[in-house]
Amino acid sequence: MAEKPPVALIAGPTASGKSDLAVRLALALEADGQKAAIINADSAQVYADLQILSARPSEEEMRGVDHRLFGTWDGATPCSAGTWADAAKVEIADLHAEGAVPILVGGTGLYMRTLLDGIAPVPQIDAEIRAIVRALPQSEARAALMVEDPEAASRLAPADNSRTARALEVVRSTGKPLRHWQQHLEGGIGDTIALHPLVLLPDRELLYDRCDRRFVKMLEEGAVEEVTRLAARNLDPALPVMRAIGVREIAAWFGGDMSREEMIAAGQLATRQYSKRQYTWFRNQTPDDWPTLMLQNDSIEVIFAGLFQ
Repeated sequence: MAEKPPVALIAGPTASGKSDLAVRLALALEADGQKAAIINADSAQVYADLQILSARPSEEEMRGVDHRLFGTWDGATPCSAGTWADAAKVEIADLHAEGAVPILVGGTGLYMRTLLDGIAPVPQIDAEIRAIVRALPQSEARAALMVEDPEAASRLAPADNSRTARALEVVRSTGKPLRHWQQHLEGGIGDTIALHPLVLLPDRELLYDRCDRRFVKMLEEGAVEEVTRLAARNLDPALPVMRAIGVREIAAWFGGDMSREEMIAAGQLATRQYSKRQYTWFRNQTPDDWPTLMLQNDSIEVIFAGLFQ
C-alpha cells in the first residue's frame, strides 16, 4: 500500500504565533531537503481587502516561503468553508504532485473540519422557505426551532441568529434535521493523508495581552486607511469582510459615533472575545490525539519529527 502523503497543520487562536511557527517549520523542512508551502486556513486572511486587520503575514514575515490562499478572495465574494476547502484540496494536490509538504495554518476550525471530515450534503434550500425563515425575528425563529428541531435548539446559543436560521431552513426544506445531514459528510481528505497536527494554546493572559497590543499596532500600520478603502466600496454590510473585527469599530470612529479611545477599547474587546472562542473550540473540539503546545521554543524537528527525513 502506498504511503499517504503528509500534511502539517498548525492551528490556534488569533495572536498565538501560529504563522511564525509555520514559517519556521517550512524553513526547517527546506533545510532538510524538502520543499514546503503554507496554505491559509483563516477565514479573514482569505480576503484581499483585509491585509492589516486580518494580520495577514507581510512579505518580510513570509521570509521567502511560498504562501497560498492568502488574500485570494475579493471582499465582495464571500468565501464559505466549502469553497475554501475545495481550493485547499487543489493546492494540497498540486504540492503533493511536486513532492512538497503542505502546511495548513489558521484559526478557523470550521475550515479545517470541512477539509478533513467533509461537508454535509444538504440539498438546495427552497428559496421561498429561506426568505421566510431569514425574515423571522430571532425569538420566533428560536421558538420554531425548539419545536421542529429540538436537538439543534439544544446545542445552539439562543442569540446565534445565523445558525438558528440555517437549522430551521434545513429542516423545513428537506424534512430532515441538520444533524441527519451532518452524519453523512462527503468530500473530506482526512483518510487520504498523513496528518501532522499541532494546536497552539498559549497562556490566556499572555494571549489577551497580545490581542490588545496587536490591535493598537494595526492602527499604527494603516488599519484606518484599510477600512476607509473598504467603506468606499459600499459593499453589503452582511458580507463577512464587512463584519471582520475592527471594521465596524474603526468605521464608527471616523463616522463620529465613537471616540478614538472607545474605538480602541471596543476593537481590543472584540479581538479578545474572538480569541477566547477560538481557544475554547481548539481545546474542546479537536481530536484527543492532536498535540497541544503552550510555548514555541521547542525544536521544530522534535515537534514535527514525523515530517523530517
